[in-house]
Amino acid sequence: MGLFGTFTYSDGAWATPDARREPYLVIDVHDSDIATVDYRPAGDADGRCHLGFQPRVYFEDPTASAPVDNDAEARGLARWALLATGQEVDPRDVAALLAPDDEDDEPEDLFVEETVRRLLELTGVPVPEELTGEASPLEE
Repeated sequence: MGLFGTFTYSDGAWATPDARREPYLVIDVHDSDIATVDYRPAGDADGRCHLGFQPRVYFEDPTASAPVDNDAEARGLARWALLATGQEVDPRDVAALLAPDDEDDEPEDLFVEETVRRLLELTGVPVPEELTGEASPLEE
């Protein structure tokens, strides 16, 4: 069984979901295959994107998630990082981590936790302890 968990970053630290204040980042990991990323403020973006697989692709159901404009979300997350952590991020680097919207494209990382770690490191957010282990989530 893969990892399931929700991680909320607000006020410079990982917090409980009810304690979040803008700017915040919420990452919901689903079975090590999908991570839904919600962030505020989102600027011109919707403030929601995915790592690993988009749910609509993974579940082969277009109603499982709304379509995502990865370019807009990459710009939004880059702006969010500058505001929340002071880290300057190239939106192209963020876009490279986002879940593709084509069912023929596979994510680069086997486990979405790896992609989550790379996004957090890129944006200057500390990686929560639950995501720092070297063991595969299937071995836990």
